[in-house]
Amino acid sequence: MKPSKQLYAFAAGLLVILLAHDPGSCEKCREPVIAGAFYPKDKESLSALIDELTQKARQTPFTLPLGKPLKALIMPHAGYIYSGLTAAHASLVLKENEYRKVIIMGPDHRVGFSGCAVSNAGAYSTPLGEVKLHPDSATLRQQSDLFKSIEKSDNLEHCIEAEIPFLQKYLDRFEIIPVVMGRGDIDQYAAAVDKIIDSETLIVVSSDLSHYLPYSEAVRKDHETIQMILDLNMKALSRHSDSACGVIPMLTLMQIASRRHWEPVLVYYNNSGDTAGDKSRVVGYATIAFYGEIPMKQENTSSELSKEKGKVLLKLARTTIAKKLGMPTPETSKLDASLKEDAFQSRRGTFVTLKIDNQLRGCIGNLNPDKSILDGVQDNAINAAFQDPRFRPLSKSEFDKIDIEISLLTEPKPLEFQDANDLLVKLRPNIDGVIIRKGMYSATFLPQVWEQLPGKEEFLGHLCAKAGLPAQAWRQPGLEVLTYQVQYFEEEH
Repeated sequence: MKPSKQLYAFAAGLLVILLAHDPGSCEKCREPVIAGAFYPKDKESLSALIDELTQKARQTPFTLPLGKPLKALIMPHAGYIYSGLTAAHASLVLKENEYRKVIIMGPDHRVGFSGCAVSNAGAYSTPLGEVKLHPDSATLRQQSDLFKSIEKSDNLEHCIEAEIPFLQKYLDRFEIIPVVMGRGDIDQYAAAVDKIIDSETLIVVSSDLSHYLPYSEAVRKDHETIQMILDLNMKALSRHSDSACGVIPMLTLMQIASRRHWEPVLVYYNNSGDTAGDKSRVVGYATIAFYGEIPMKQENTSSELSKEKGKVLLKLARTTIAKKLGMPTPETSKLDASLKEDAFQSRRGTFVTLKIDNQLRGCIGNLNPDKSILDGVQDNAINAAFQDPRFRPLSKSEFDKIDIEISLLTEPKPLEFQDANDLLVKLRPNIDGVIIRKGMYSATFLPQVWEQLPGKEEFLGHLCAKAGLPAQAWRQPGLEVLTYQVQYFEEEH
């Protein structure tokens, strides 16, 4: 049976439709808004410029950390004549086929909003081509009201677009999740982003450093900021919100890095005064790489308590101290009901820390998981208030002045090291609590102590002194070192 003329006509029409449709075209592209301003608008010129910057960047000595995968980058986002050389240093650490998903987090410069803007476009377009959005872009918008499409931001914001041409040159076959971050809760941002990270994910934080300071002042301020990042010192960086335009995405990355034990390494720093700008008013730039991942043990992940449960424990500690002082306490029936949850019966090492005007007023705890969280918090609240030998017992007049912090510990593990230099390399500021032992002497510092003693040598010296050892005892053989991590909660005022 021969095909009918109508069937031929239908097939021919269908063929015309198929030929007219380019499967690589984007039905809803986010078109470039800074092409011709921040970077060249034609493909050949842009490609040549990045090649030139990359060649210069590769003249910088840099040693890759052995055996540790790259997990995240901080890169600048100014005009390429200013920050392009710094951004091109990403070429020293990126491998072409390493990532399939790139989460680009940058700050809101243009609109002013709370929460995060996640484009609902099908792709971002640059002169070098189109980059599709990963399906997890929609996942973020669906899993939390904090993430939403904001068309005005999508049409105006440059921080995401500025990074894409470099990624297009250095990576292959990747998709992006563009996240423009406004005001909001860093903990919530980090928790949501953490859920969509897998082994083929790279995080890129788009941020410049100081803005419009004289050259020497900018260099000083920028190196202070970089050190805060390298130390994962979130509290210090959050107190210096003018140190970088992308502080919010930086803090989000640092939160994730702390949880996943990623180690930041400075790749390159300069400022606009080194490239194409006036030295009287410069903008700072850095490329910082985050390496390595120690797999999180399932038991640790499942035993982490929510922020709400942390508030319950803080209320328990304050109520316990008030009762010991013979002071009136609020109705505790709701607290008692909350404390019946099974999570509080798990055995963990706990510490309770008291401060007045940010100065230590007592700190006692148990390192080993020999008590339930419930018992540990009550016992250590009493001990920190009344039994710390460094302080007189807490008085009623001091009660309303104290701030309480509770730390829940993982089980301490021995740290293997060859010598003092190797010990310095393996310690992780703001991540590890450290225990030292030598003969009858021992002492510990919680990870929070890194905020006051950020230098590793200074940290170890003070810890040795706390144990009753010479300050340089950590340099001598025979010292046993154990490390642990904490989840901690502090009262909010």
